Amino acid sequence: MSEKTKIGIIICDRYRTCAGGKCLRAMRNREGAFSIYSDKEIELVGYTTCNGCPGGNIEYTGEEMVKNGVQTIHLATGLLVGYPPCPYMDTFKSLLETKYGVKVIFGTHPVPQKYMDLHTKLGTWKGPEWEARLSASIADEPTRKAYN
Repeated sequence: MSEKTKIGIIICDRYRTCAGGKCLRAMRNREGAFSIYSDKEIELVGYTTCNGCPGGNIEYTGEEMVKNGVQTIHLATGLLVGYPPCPYMDTFKSLLETKYGVKVIFGTHPVPQKYMDLHTKLGTWKGPEWEARLSASIADEPTRKAYN
């Protein structure tokens, strides 16, 4: 059996009561940002919130996740699709990668179609930075609709 890739997920505190169903489903089905693990075994070793703006838990949760063997941290799709999108996501990514030497990926489950429609209408996701942030979680339309 191949070595497991250990991952952590950090969600936006707006969704602190989320049970993680979409993230866990996408992880199990290797959809959205988890499609990069299509040929790998993965283990979730951490799941928490940022603790609200401006993300006071990021520094501490990164340390805890690394102690538990995390190699990659996913900043959940909710940070991208919430309105407004998280204004600190780039800072979180930079801190976690620099301080802990882990890979950080924007996104978990595929972007639901209803959020794609809303942000397209609002013009929220214009600009090259959004293409990079969303690239791991954009799926085809039937998949997006399945995550509504």
